[in-house]
Amino acid sequence: MAKLVLIRHGQSQWNLENRFTGWIDVPLTANGEAEARKAGEQLREAGLHFDQAFTSVLQRANRTLDIVLDVLGQTGVPTEYDLALNERHYGDLQGLNKAETAAKFGDEQVHIWRRSFDVPPPNGESLKDTAARTLPYFDAHIMPALKAGKNVLVAAHGNSLRSIVMEIEDLTPAEILQVNIGTGIPLTYDVDPDGTVHGCHFKGAVKA
Repeated sequence: MAKLVLIRHGQSQWNLENRFTGWIDVPLTANGEAEARKAGEQLREAGLHFDQAFTSVLQRANRTLDIVLDVLGQTGVPTEYDLALNERHYGDLQGLNKAETAAKFGDEQVHIWRRSFDVPPPNGESLKDTAARTLPYFDAHIMPALKAGKNVLVAAHGNSLRSIVMEIEDLTPAEILQVNIGTGIPLTYDVDPDGTVHGCHFKGAVKA
């Protein structure tokens, strides 16, 4: 049985500043690097060894992956980088903090953009749009590795990972909107050769 570990990047500079980041390529904070090291230590204590890694093309996810693998002593793991795993694109909201966004667009509209499944912000993506690029990549690249018995580490972003969690835990659009994946916290699953996933963390009464 293969292991799948999903990890959202550690705290980024714009996480700290409470800004919509999306595809803007911001670095980790010192705290974010510490979160990544802690995640690596947790995985090391669990005795996990990875055969394949996948990440986005954004530095906050790449750096998180590098730190985790360094702590594990597994820096030579083959890694694929793909924008399919990038964060949700927030369009015109990118770079704005919550107060600026509410002042510009109104509280109610911002709430709809943040909490709906299929309403994108101007020139951006909804969670549904994000899933439309993330899940085909997951099915074509990550799941075959798992079915082949490889242990896989995916370092990505809150919304690209929510898309994956939605599929593997069979969550509804309403349920996935209640899921918040914290920075630097590994989510571990077991995957059978037929692709059946075990060890769900969010099934049923999803975590907000």
